[in-house]
Amino acid sequence: MDVRPVPPWLRDLADAVASIQPSPALVPPAGGGRRSAVLVLFAEGPHGPDLLFIRRSEHLRLHAGQAAFPGGVIDATDADPVAAALRETAEEVGIHPTDVDVVGTLPELFIPPTRFRVVPVLAWWKRPHPVAPVDRGEVEAVERISVEELADPAGRLMLHRPNGIILPAFAIRGRLIWGMTAEVVDRLLALGGWERPWDTRVVDDVHQRRTDDESPFVG
Repeated sequence: MDVRPVPPWLRDLADAVASIQPSPALVPPAGGGRRSAVLVLFAEGPHGPDLLFIRRSEHLRLHAGQAAFPGGVIDATDADPVAAALRETAEEVGIHPTDVDVVGTLPELFIPPTRFRVVPVLAWWKRPHPVAPVDRGEVEAVERISVEELADPAGRLMLHRPNGIILPAFAIRGRLIWGMTAEVVDRLLALGGWERPWDTRVVDDVHQRRTDDESPFVG
């Protein structure tokens, strides 16, 4: 299996993420919350750089059915957020840590409804291969989405959620990427120079700005 070295643009992006200023709604409080980590995994796909997403099982108690990065709670056996993100990714979609090069971490973010404190771990998939859910009790589907598709203005929106939080979102392939996951993607597109002008008017209903492609994530 060919090994693809970390590209210079990702090294530059890793240097830039320290400057990210989270939206006020996602700034962690002084204390409390459950420590967790997710893997923001870039790879080189047929249409340029892409990111790996999962869709969580509809049967989960928290974040059911949501598009997300692989990851989860930091266990006592995890040395740090990086170790937790790599372990969870292996458990969820079968990507071994030796196939991944970690290049940095983003500032910790907070998910108010579930009180998770999340460290996004930025990484490069140096030996990409086909993946699928390992445990369908936790993950229903996995998909790689190109940066080009994520940056398409037709799928971008500012979404007003019922809890009053307003954050960027992405309506792609009949699915909604929102919340903390969309916040991270939004900031990476801007820092990476991929962002294109898009309609930033706030909407209350994603159906007002839905893409035509209704294909689901790959199961």
